[in-house]
Amino acid sequence: MAAGTVAKTRRRARRTQPAPQAGVQRYRFTPDQFEHLARLGLFDQQRVELIAGEIVQMPPIGPEYSVGKTYTASAWQRRKQPKWHVRVDDPLRLGDSEPVPDVAIVPGKPSDYRTHHPTTALLVIEIADTSLEYDRTEKMSLYAAAGIPEYWIVNLVERCVEVYREPVSPAVGTAFNARYRAIRYYGLDEAVSPLFEPTLEVPVRALLEGEE
Repeated sequence: MAAGTVAKTRRRARRTQPAPQAGVQRYRFTPDQFEHLARLGLFDQQRVELIAGEIVQMPPIGPEYSVGKTYTASAWQRRKQPKWHVRVDDPLRLGDSEPVPDVAIVPGKPSDYRTHHPTTALLVIEIADTSLEYDRTEKMSLYAAAGIPEYWIVNLVERCVEVYREPVSPAVGTAFNARYRAIRYYGLDEAVSPLFEPTLEVPVRALLEGEE
């Protein structure tokens, strides 16, 4: 640089960093809000459940599924006793979820639930064909997290009944951090005795093929 020449420094324009964007927020419904929307007719002619605050649309009802649910409900209605009763396609209030199991055995009389849905069940039963994987994973974990002692899947695909018992938590990798420790599969020629009524036998064939 020549003597006497004043060196000029060029300042680099500073880049403005973009402001951090807020993450996408999901709106979660409470069970009371969910029921209010149902009363307004928002879900007319739709099969929906509230799972962990989110409204989930269930798959359409196929003919085999419909028959399986009828057989299962009928088998339990035949065996009902005064200290418990059978609910079909009726909600359970499980924390921030309101699933609608195909069949649920709940304690007490129907009139005990005039003002509120049951918050537990002795046994929950789902009929599964296209929903089999969902029932084995998300629904299984949901019911285990709620402390439901026993969960059955009437498996129309493999023609058996899957019996889940002994809910435990934590359970890493599950939808609701809970699962059942004991799982057993019962074939057509076997019978299952529920935990809450060990002397009662329910033939698997009655759930899948009906009774005379």
